Amino acid sequence: MISTKPLPFAKVRVTFTLERDSPPGSTSVVGCFNGWTPGRHVLRGRSNGKRSTSVVIPAGTSVSFRYLTEGGVWSDDPAVRERDPQGNPHITV
Repeated sequence: MISTKPLPFAKVRVTFTLERDSPPGSTSVVGCFNGWTPGRHVLRGRSNGKRSTSVVIPAGTSVSFRYLTEGGVWSDDPAVRERDPQGNPHITV
């Protein structure tokens, strides 16, 4: 699940949320906002039984991303239907 929150100065907080164990193992979100670098935005467990991480980006930005779980397993957010030309989940905030 992806949620967004407008911030001052034309910024948006984008929060990426997954179930705690799906996919299993340590998972990070990688995308154009972090140079597709694994481990920079690791999803952390929350008290609501889910795990999440957030990034702040300029409003109006298009973002492509995927989830990378330990062992090199890639997955997509099931709630995001739009894809970029490479097939990655894609949103505009």
